[in-house]
Amino acid sequence: MEEIKWLEVAVNTSPERLDEVCAKLTAAGMAALVIEDEGEFQRFLEQNRQYWDYVDQELLDRMRGVCRVKFYVTDDAHGRAQLAQYVQGLDCEYTTAPLSENDWAYSWQKYYKPLTIGERLYVVPEWEKSKPVPQGRVPVYLNPGLTFGTGSHASTQLCLEGVEAHTKAGDRVLDLGCGSGILSIAALCLGAEYAAAVDIDPKAVDVAYENAALNGIGRDRYTVRAGDILTDRALEEELGREKYPLVLANIVADVIIPLSAWAPQVMTEDGVFLCSGIIAPRAQEVADALARNGLKVVRRREKNGWAALEAVLA
Repeated sequence: MEEIKWLEVAVNTSPERLDEVCAKLTAAGMAALVIEDEGEFQRFLEQNRQYWDYVDQELLDRMRGVCRVKFYVTDDAHGRAQLAQYVQGLDCEYTTAPLSENDWAYSWQKYYKPLTIGERLYVVPEWEKSKPVPQGRVPVYLNPGLTFGTGSHASTQLCLEGVEAHTKAGDRVLDLGCGSGILSIAALCLGAEYAAAVDIDPKAVDVAYENAALNGIGRDRYTVRAGDILTDRALEEELGREKYPLVLANIVADVIIPLSAWAPQVMTEDGVFLCSGIIAPRAQEVADALARNGLKVVRRREKNGWAALEAVLA
């Protein structure tokens, strides 16, 4: 089989135009973007969860002073036609660099290494599954691919620390805005009996099920749905039929705030609502919303400008 050739496209822009450029590229059909930017990225990420896990500190340090958006197309007539469609009207300089199939894979995989999180968790990309797991660690295997929720983002790590702290054997867990499924799958790996998960992006369903299968978790223990729990009554009824000791929401402040009015309905009396994806300056705003809806914050974690809140029924 002939090796596929790829083009790495790097669009140079300014921090002020980052969200505009990404919005235009997404609207044109390019959903898998790598953000390389030093400044003002947190506001953009707060509004665009799907890009979180393509940003890490090592990359930011290397690209200090540069604001860039990267994506990939095949190096053929079809790919170049796609490129022309994506950059039309961007009004930004861009460069292209040819990559082989192996180079393309490495360009993603080099950013994903096993992560030790909390006291027990060990998040491992699928291609390193054959390597030994450190003693005392519970592995969670993922295929990052071109999706979101790999564990590399500070917000996800904060939430995983909370999952580790609050998951008990036999628990049932609800994961709101599940993305790759990393949080609910981690809970299942830590001993939870069952998890239900939902995401507004339909692609998350297959991704989460695939990642669950990597960990030997079948659909008898894991249910994933697509939709908006705040507006889809049928979905709300399905997932709200029972109560959960642990409810997760690693989303953004503007979604967590309305969710905080619904979450208490599905929590057990001693349940925990663990929310993350909150830029630190908005943590108090979210805490105030939780309080208005009958929830009391009992712990706040922070990392790299992001915050996670743990709340119980007041």
